Amino acid sequence: MKLWGEKGWIAVILAVLLITGCGKAEETETEKPSGSHDEAAQSEELKDVKIVLDYTPNTNHTGLYAAKELGYYEEEGLNVEIIMPGAGGADAMVASGEVPFGVSYQENVTQARTQGVPLVSIAAVIQHNTSGFASAKEKNITRPKDFEGKTYAGWGGPAETAVIDSMMKADGGDISKVKIINGGDIDFFTAIHKEIDLVWIFYAWTGVEAELRGEDLNIIYLNEYSDKLDYYTPVLVTNEKMIREDPETVKAFMRATAKGYQYAIDHPDEAAEQLLKAVPDLDRELVIASQQWLSPRYQDDAPQWGWQKPEVWQNYADWMMEYELLEQMPDISAAYTNDFLPEAGQ
Repeated sequence: MKLWGEKGWIAVILAVLLITGCGKAEETETEKPSGSHDEAAQSEELKDVKIVLDYTPNTNHTGLYAAKELGYYEEEGLNVEIIMPGAGGADAMVASGEVPFGVSYQENVTQARTQGVPLVSIAAVIQHNTSGFASAKEKNITRPKDFEGKTYAGWGGPAETAVIDSMMKADGGDISKVKIINGGDIDFFTAIHKEIDLVWIFYAWTGVEAELRGEDLNIIYLNEYSDKLDYYTPVLVTNEKMIREDPETVKAFMRATAKGYQYAIDHPDEAAEQLLKAVPDLDRELVIASQQWLSPRYQDDAPQWGWQKPEVWQNYADWMMEYELLEQMPDISAAYTNDFLPEAGQ
């Protein structure tokens, strides 16, 4: 997870203006593959498309790699390249049109919409927030009120303090009694047994790694204490220009991507192998275990993979407004769309 403060979004806006204003952004192709997507599969002409990740490859991204490695994108007439974010970050690259697709987070998109940044979420990768505050078992931190008198190490973003305060208030705690520091690149497994008591983690990766190491943790999940904190993280995004000028490519990309994530849901071990094939430097044991834990959580209780509920977007925006993380309420209906998800059975 990457949390953005005011300076982070100023940087995104400037990057968007610089790239679009100077004409450095790649022009969006408007030519559509001829015929149906079945005919496109038989064509040797593939349309080059890029998607930029939010972070280094992990099991949040398995559906993308499965779709690429198993030829689902080619079946849709696309040659998809999965790339790492540049210095400006994935959001700026997508919003500016430098790349058509990216991986982001609901909090980033919500913030972007208040600043005129044209990001649009087109799929929720995971249905429920799987992040929480982790601590070593021996420190006996089992509820938010137990944060009092403890040290939390994070990234230094205003949203972190707001989340901690929100959870502690729900449990009768006082955030003023928590020591909050910028942890930088701390080693989680070393720090939690020493001077650091709490770290915000995603269970699918760090939590599963703790299991493999035999580390006993207490995890306090955000969504256990507030429905408003059960937001989508991560999400797939595009920009308004892409939606307006080349919707057929967005549809083709999402048909293949949804198929990739469905494969990861139905075949976690095989999907893990596809990720490892593409990124062999990843820890094999961790990838397989993480995929087994995460696969049933991609779709969870949603009608299909990728589905986004209006109340999830509205609840989190309301919470951000409550904690003055937004200057104004964005148009939630413009922040996300389910229109590019394939229909059931497609």
